[in-house]
Amino acid sequence: TDLGNKYLISQFTLLGLSHSRRLQLFLFGLVSACYTASLLGNLLIVVTVQVDPDLLQSPMYFFLANLSLIDMALGSVATPKMLSDLLSQGSTISYGGCMAQLFFLHSLGGSEMFLLTLMAYDCYLAICHPLSYTETMHRYRCLGLLATCWAGGLLHSSTQLVLVVWLPFCGPSKLDNFNCDVTQVAKLACSDTYMMVSNSGLISLVCFLVLLGSYVVILVTLQGCFGDESGRKALSTCSAHLMVVSLIFVPCIFVYLRPFSSSQMDKMASIFYTIIPPVLNPIIYTLRNQEVKEAMKRLRTRLWFPCWT
Repeated sequence: TDLGNKYLISQFTLLGLSHSRRLQLFLFGLVSACYTASLLGNLLIVVTVQVDPDLLQSPMYFFLANLSLIDMALGSVATPKMLSDLLSQGSTISYGGCMAQLFFLHSLGGSEMFLLTLMAYDCYLAICHPLSYTETMHRYRCLGLLATCWAGGLLHSSTQLVLVVWLPFCGPSKLDNFNCDVTQVAKLACSDTYMMVSNSGLISLVCFLVLLGSYVVILVTLQGCFGDESGRKALSTCSAHLMVVSLIFVPCIFVYLRPFSSSQMDKMASIFYTIIPPVLNPIIYTLRNQEVKEAMKRLRTRLWFPCWT
């Protein structure tokens, strides 16, 4: 039966990115460099925020440190397996390992999207309602909102996992990608899974539209204030956030709202939102944020000259 067929799959074959050995070695070096840069850059932001009292008390930087934690975890879900496969030319993953990858990708990815939406809301309050901002975004509320983001990601991934686990599979267990994701696994099912897969795309699209709406309101509020220092600072913060949002949301919407297309572009989009944003996020936030750069200078001074501080 169809229900019984799904239990016959004990492992999946990952077709990967390329069968050329030369290209595989090139990709191994490139992905290794990106992964290392991601871990070091995001760890630097987390440590900087944690050791600097001024940054730690600010909701924006508190959320930024949590974003960096998610980026480190998200990049570690599929990248080590991909690096191992590129080096050893291995191409299989167990059924349990595949489901674990799928769960953590969607849990962390969903949490990151909700957190970015929360950061946009925080930016909106700070700029559009500055007098009530401190009272509104107090420490306990920030913790509660952050917990809601994590819970939202967990609920989303749990729902996806339950639906995937009960899918009846009836085709060859080959996934045309470098990792396990809903879009790839659902293609092997005997039943209609379009609505299940597009659920991820709808979440991405709704969050993205909410974010864009927030920044439209912010830009309208700041109209005529870009000439002074506070206006330029707010614009810099918003533009950095918009760049990060675009790097994450646009590829996700591209993949999940057209889930059953099969092209090299889908693989490139998967690589992009899995590997590239965790590398670029620390660069974007540090290069365009004077407070973070000054805090990093203080951290460097403290580490290099501990006896003088």
